[in-house]
Amino acid sequence: MAGPSNSTATTSDGVACLQLVGLPRLMASTSGRPEISIGLIDGPVTLDHPDLAAGNIREVPGKLPAACIDAGNAACTHGTFIAGILLARRASVAPAICPGCSLLVRAIFSEAPADGEQMPSATAADLAEAIIDVIDAGARVINLSVALQGPSPRDGRGLQEALDFALHRGVVVVAAAGNQGAVGRSVITRHPWVIPVIAYDLRGRPMGISNLGASIGRGGLGAPGESVTSLGVNGPLTMGGTSAATPFVTGAVGLIWSEFPTATAAEVKAAVIKAAAPRRSTILPPLLNAWASYQAISNAQI
Repeated sequence: MAGPSNSTATTSDGVACLQLVGLPRLMASTSGRPEISIGLIDGPVTLDHPDLAAGNIREVPGKLPAACIDAGNAACTHGTFIAGILLARRASVAPAICPGCSLLVRAIFSEAPADGEQMPSATAADLAEAIIDVIDAGARVINLSVALQGPSPRDGRGLQEALDFALHRGVVVVAAAGNQGAVGRSVITRHPWVIPVIAYDLRGRPMGISNLGASIGRGGLGAPGESVTSLGVNGPLTMGGTSAATPFVTGAVGLIWSEFPTATAAEVKAAVIKAAAPRRSTILPPLLNAWASYQAISNAQI
């Protein structure tokens, strides 16, 4: 995790991040609709941050409060950072992809990441419970910038059932593939309804830290995971990895669904996945192309 920067306006790297995945034209068309609710399952968020579109943020009750209590806690830093990518005000330093959407904050971890990892972790049981909570609260898309602690067989089944529930309810799930540089899959990334996300650098090259695998290559996407600047608790913050990349895909889904509110979850998900690469036979997913996804669903809706 990098320390706070001194930036006070959109950085050149921030513009590059958005351009890398075709977001500027889509963001110029819409800032999102409040009826498109994004479930943020993460750390608590600095809800009174002046650069957050706080009027569109709602707490989903859980074991932990959605608002930061200890501003110095790494979980608070992480939750605020991810929230900024999704729902910061457009004039802020953050990517601010979908400030017109609603954000349902369900805090799931409160401890600092272990061993310097950029992705805090949660148990499969806690994650499954949180997924069901945000779906019941009205989420249309879920952002999981979180690593999974090794699940027991029982916990793994519970998480599988929660993801099945998302499929049944038509809630798109976007999840970080992980930063271990491994080839394989997890309970989350192997689920056919999940969009796993890996990190790309600003030159459009996949970053070696990203986990890869057949299910990730088949149904996943890449997004900016290098030098991403968003909101910190006490100022701008620059981070990277698959955790930072994930909300770019989530935000794109929110914007596209805002433009086509009557589209089904399957239609939105298919547009986002297939516009990037219609056919795949690799463990490496392609970059998100948000504008091509918008055009694809626009053509399909005619």
